[in-house]
Amino acid sequence: MSAIFDTLDDVDATTAISGRQLLFIGVVTNVFVNIVVLNLFVEYFDKVIIDRFTLSVFTAVLLTVLLWLITRIEERVHHFFFDEHEGTGSRILGVAAIWAILFGSKFLILEVVDWVFGDHVELGKLIEVILIVIAMLVANGVMQSVFRRLGPNPLEAE
Repeated sequence: MSAIFDTLDDVDATTAISGRQLLFIGVVTNVFVNIVVLNLFVEYFDKVIIDRFTLSVFTAVLLTVLLWLITRIEERVHHFFFDEHEGTGSRILGVAAIWAILFGSKFLILEVVDWVFGDHVELGKLIEVILIVIAMLVANGVMQSVFRRLGPNPLEAE
């Protein structure tokens, strides 16, 4: 069988997973989920075009990195306006800044993908990119939820 299944056969209740292993599994799962989402969009949306499967893999990796960067920026802006500052003005500016990041990032994604892949990858227009990003975030959220639910249950330990 596969090496991963051989490894799973050796796992018992005392086996621990390192932070690096979790990071690796998380990144690989994220990229694989994004490959699936991207190729479903290629199949079902005429405006989303990727010449070859290999390019869809590279595009998924690029989108994974871009979404991670955008999420980190959004989290920092949120922390700045909502955790470090008080008042209605700060809240209004925070909402406006986060909206600008989330909306504007879709244009950045379109430009970066066009710059890197040229005519070989077309993610459609703004609405398709928004749908792709939402689908990727939801699909990865579902995977994280399943992963957490498969983990140890604090009630079982008692």
